[in-house]
Amino acid sequence: MADGYARIGEMEAAREVFEMIPERNCFVWSSTINGRAMSLRLRLFFDWVPVRNLEIWNSMIAGYVQNGFGEKALQAFEGMGAEGFEPDEFTAVSVLSACAQLGNLDVGKQIHHMIEHKGIVVNPFVLSGLVDMYAKCGDLVNAMLVFEGFPEKNIFCWNAMISGFAINGKCKEALEFFGRMEESNIRPDGITFLTMLSACAHGGLVSEALEVISKMEGYRIEIGIKHYGCMVDLIGAGRLKEAYDLIVRMAMKPNDTVFGGMLGACRIHSDMKMAEQVMKLICEDPVTGASSHNVLLSNIYAASEKWEKAERMKSIDGGSQRIPGCSSIIFSDFCGFKCTSPTLK
Repeated sequence: MADGYARIGEMEAAREVFEMIPERNCFVWSSTINGRAMSLRLRLFFDWVPVRNLEIWNSMIAGYVQNGFGEKALQAFEGMGAEGFEPDEFTAVSVLSACAQLGNLDVGKQIHHMIEHKGIVVNPFVLSGLVDMYAKCGDLVNAMLVFEGFPEKNIFCWNAMISGFAINGKCKEALEFFGRMEESNIRPDGITFLTMLSACAHGGLVSEALEVISKMEGYRIEIGIKHYGCMVDLIGAGRLKEAYDLIVRMAMKPNDTVFGGMLGACRIHSDMKMAEQVMKLICEDPVTGASSHNVLLSNIYAASEKWEKAERMKSIDGGSQRIPGCSSIIFSDFCGFKCTSPTLK
């Protein structure tokens, strides 16, 4: 019951059930920690656990990663080692994800060496974690070495490699790799096609993106809101009218991302009239509303020297605030594992 409530975000109910349990074993603590992963009080709750095991540490690390706290995940991993727990494949996947989030190639290589040194099972999930880490850290050479060196690859491994090409601006290579994937009889999923559309958007490959959409229909995979968002970004860069028509014909209600991409394209082209048409669509949606897009429209008016309208939009948006940025310093020589792996370049 505690686990069920936690999984659907009903943390108060989960806590009440948790307090009713007379004898709490590791499964109960782990389930509640997993639920608390959405809370910044995760560490405080973790410190209450009387006896910790590997599963509880893994839940702690994964919770930090899932919420974008990569540094805290690595610190928790270090604490796990200090308490004498040996990592397993679940630990490895989470820590590699943390390195990918932080773009920390040095620590990522040390984790790879640790996996080999400790004989951790490299299953398809660990493999995709390694490929994803190297790719997001900009090291496509080692991402390919890891990928090609593993005989059994599932959809996650292929998606990680295609995404790696896409985020590093290797759009043509992503398309070629997708062809290899089809030849290997691996059925693509919605994430595969989203990655392919992102690659096409980065490379300005409109005709190729239309082919990707056609293949989605061939595989009978539903075109989701994120796929539409990529298409609007791509088509809007050169053909505003077609992008607008795509939004009007969408099988679902456009969201903020789709509208924002369209208004961004209007700004690039300084097309005030099209921006106003888009804003009419936005205002018709009682859920989306216009407030989150007023700044963009204000900038478009300003670019067209419509100063009065620009000021009006700014005054409407006067309550919004920018979120301040932050920076961080990442430590290296993690857990004493130097990267001496013969499989890496």
